[in-house]
Amino acid sequence: MTEEMNNDVVYLAEGEASTEKLSFFETVFKGLCKFGSWFGFGSKYYRSNKRRKKIFFDVITYVVLIAVAFIMIYPFWWMLAASFAGNQTSMMEMAWWPTYTAAEEKGSLFGNYADVFSLASNGTGTNFWQATGITLIYSLVPVTVGIITSTMAAFAFAKLNFKGRNVMFFYCLAAVMIPGPSLMIAQYCIYASIGWTQNGLALIIPGCFGAIMTAFFIRQYLYSMPTAILEAAKIDGAGYWRIFWTFVIPLAMPAITAQFILSFIGCWNNYLGPLFFVTNKAWSPLALLVAQFPDIVSNNPSHYAVSMAVSVLALLPVLILFAIFQKWILGSIMLTGSKE
Repeated sequence: MTEEMNNDVVYLAEGEASTEKLSFFETVFKGLCKFGSWFGFGSKYYRSNKRRKKIFFDVITYVVLIAVAFIMIYPFWWMLAASFAGNQTSMMEMAWWPTYTAAEEKGSLFGNYADVFSLASNGTGTNFWQATGITLIYSLVPVTVGIITSTMAAFAFAKLNFKGRNVMFFYCLAAVMIPGPSLMIAQYCIYASIGWTQNGLALIIPGCFGAIMTAFFIRQYLYSMPTAILEAAKIDGAGYWRIFWTFVIPLAMPAITAQFILSFIGCWNNYLGPLFFVTNKAWSPLALLVAQFPDIVSNNPSHYAVSMAVSVLALLPVLILFAIFQKWILGSIMLTGSKE
């Protein structure tokens, strides 16, 4: 008798005769027990099958993962499919597949995307390319300078011994606990008083001083760096400035690159900051232009295909960036908890 047959053999309860006639409910109950044992749920009547139990739970796990993945991915697919729709398509219509209606109405498969490049913002003259250039300024300048500033702070907190280092770092982390929107009114009053809301400097200058969370992650990464290398450099006569640029930057490049990409994505997708701190609409970034496109293309609220097209174009750069550097990002996050 094989193991498969042994797993399905009937085990009678103690004191029960094999010739005893079972009632209807007992028959149903034993049938359910046998059915459950086939999927790996054992009972006193039937032994469980471990192989089938593993298969059963694997199937359930993959079904749940596929369902969750569909819920996460479908909004992006809907946006992409709707970007090829026609002018009269309603926003409430769920797009399951690109209909290419725009090709019939506008004579081109990418007619909605062509409208994105040709239409300008209401009253400001800002088009897609100008908004993209402004967004790059808001993203590259503060992130590039700020990542260097944050790395300097991380190096000091991780490798330099000075009085009050842990207390200072604790207060820096405590500042992160304050919700950002609760400070925006005070920040706006300061920026407006010095004229930074008219030229976008409110989104550039503060970011150049770094971010405490960026410094925190790089600090955790620097803990895995051997201190002996830095001590040997000091013995050879290298100062802290040379140690920072010669040893710290190259060795911490995976963490620095990962934080640069994450910070860049955050600045690229920033909507609340420009909405609050940029009063001159000529300096509006791409996020604000995407929000304005339903009013730009038409007064008809059902005309949203062009808005979906500009959303796809705005999302495409960060998706490509994350897809290329995802190994660096995940690897850096996994190493932030390690210490020497």
